[in-house]
Amino acid sequence: QVQLVESGGGLVQPGGSLRLSCTASGSILSMNTMAWYRQAPGKERELVARISSGEITNYSDSVKGRFTISRDIAKSAGYLQMNSLKPEDTAVYYCYAEVVRLSRVSSGYWGQGAQVTVSS
Repeated sequence: QVQLVESGGGLVQPGGSLRLSCTASGSILSMNTMAWYRQAPGKERELVARISSGEITNYSDSVKGRFTISRDIAKSAGYLQMNSLKPEDTAVYYCYAEVVRLSRVSSGYWGQGAQVTVSS
């Protein structure tokens, strides 16, 4: 059993910053790609940022230059540093990770979601 637990969401004013964390626990052998998605009310879930096992990162155009994805392999954790936040960044943010379990089976897992609200 593998669980991803997110933390760090909240309410912030435009121009402010937040840092989301995602920690994996359970029968983990290794973690491959980690990513952050978000879903705003009435919209589809969209990819925000992704980091490969080789530390290659990709960002959506809407967050490029403002958000930074990182990971700590030793802690089985991933992070999303969000700066210069805008009201349109308001959404539920979901962590996603490809986890190789001790059984050597690889599967994708989702966190429970963290609400980020950008408003004055």
